[in-house]
Amino acid sequence: MKVAILGGSGKTGRAVGAALAQAGVATRPLGRAAFDDLPAALAGADAVHVIAPNLHPDEPSYVAAALSAAADVGVGRVSYHSVASPYVPAMPHHLGKAVSEDLVRRSGLAWTLLQPCAYVQNLLPALRAARSAAGVLEVPYAVGTPFGMVDLQDVAAATAAVLTADGHVGATYELGGPALVSVADVAAAAGLTATRVPAEGDVHPWLQAMFDYYDDHGLPTGGVPLRALLGRTPTSVEQVLARDLAT
Repeated sequence: MKVAILGGSGKTGRAVGAALAQAGVATRPLGRAAFDDLPAALAGADAVHVIAPNLHPDEPSYVAAALSAAADVGVGRVSYHSVASPYVPAMPHHLGKAVSEDLVRRSGLAWTLLQPCAYVQNLLPALRAARSAAGVLEVPYAVGTPFGMVDLQDVAAATAAVLTADGHVGATYELGGPALVSVADVAAAAGLTATRVPAEGDVHPWLQAMFDYYDDHGLPTGGVPLRALLGRTPTSVEQVLARDLAT
């Protein structure tokens, strides 16, 4: 089996590639240059995993191009890296993923949708900086709202599972960690405190919209689907920090 990973050079793509390799699957990581001739880039693959760049200005067009190229060269299996709570009118980049999900569902391909929450790893640079400075984790949104923060390696392992096992075609999986946590909880697990500070500089309006939404609602995400895909309890915040914070 060979899986093409569109967006394979980013942190998610690299993690998915490593998980597939561990499962004995050959991978073809593809970057933006693949769009010069996307059908040729996908030719010969058995499946494609589609990851759009963060804050892509037109994710539905990106996904539509991938789906069209896959169909043109006979790649019948596709998984799409979406996001937890894709249909949130207050967050435009989430809505882009909701529209993209609809394209995947209507593509005629054998599809699976993955909807991960924010990665614990997203906070690691700020946690490391806080450890070497004042001992306070600073984020531009409320530190007490709930998130289903998830381990990137767990998301990658789940992606490998849906692409290499039967029974996942037509499924949509929300991927959250084992428990709801706040940013304050993550900071406390690292021996720090957390506080909300205004975003610095010229913030992308979609990011600011996300911060505003997080202020009021966080991003709660359930952990049962991920537990079922992994066959074990998802990795906790404490376990991720013990494994990754020092590296």
